Amino acid sequence: MADFLSLREAVSKHIHDGDTVAMEGFTHLIPFAAGHEVIRQKKRDLTLIRMTPDLVYDQMIGAGCAKKLIFSWGGNPGVGSLHRLRDALENDWPNSIEILEHSHAAMACAYDAGAAGLPFAVLRGYIGSDLPKVNDQIEFIDCPFTGERLAAVRSVRPDVAVIHAQRADRNGNVLIEGIVGIQKEVVLAASRSIVTVEEIVDDLNAGVNACVLPSWAITAIAEAPKGASPSYALGYYDRDNAFYKDWDGIARDREAFQAWMKANVFEKGAA
Repeated sequence: MADFLSLREAVSKHIHDGDTVAMEGFTHLIPFAAGHEVIRQKKRDLTLIRMTPDLVYDQMIGAGCAKKLIFSWGGNPGVGSLHRLRDALENDWPNSIEILEHSHAAMACAYDAGAAGLPFAVLRGYIGSDLPKVNDQIEFIDCPFTGERLAAVRSVRPDVAVIHAQRADRNGNVLIEGIVGIQKEVVLAASRSIVTVEEIVDDLNAGVNACVLPSWAITAIAEAPKGASPSYALGYYDRDNAFYKDWDGIARDREAFQAWMKANVFEKGAA
């Protein structure tokens, strides 16, 4: 059964320097509160995995948490670049960072293979692409049944998965509503998992087709109201579109970034 911990305790206990950490949530339920706690605890040398690294990873990279990023698209959705990521890549500030890029399809397949305990995933893709020239996690194989040339990608099996969800019940089961993305696969693929939730309830009131993560698949649950803000949590709050626009100006300047982080992350401790 999952342990119920404070967010501070969950991050301290289950995320260590040098870990491979996947923080997922597509557009919705992005685990910002957990990312901020990682920053506050000054975790270092992390390999960060995310299909769509956006603001939370820009903040973690700018805070010096990351040594490597594995991803399939990176940017500030609808706005532009991730300036802290670009500064790390182009100027080694605050430290250098290595990147490994995949396609969306390959990342999804790699998570799925990891969840199934398989060493790699197979897909039709990457034929004619230049990504295999710069990504050593992509190989090509011949189908033993048809002879078709297919791409193979190493499965993603993180040390730690971190996601946000709407509710957990007191038995440690978690309900995810709305856009599910790849959250259930990353939890199943990881050695350990931290799930932050809007609230802990007696009954999930899950519908018949709901995505419910069972307690046995989860290592730790932390209650973190508004834990996905400025992204949104269906049924709880909307996306803060203005902040995504404002972040472009904040992140462009190192001093403005550091001032924002001091006021909004370091001086706002987690419970």
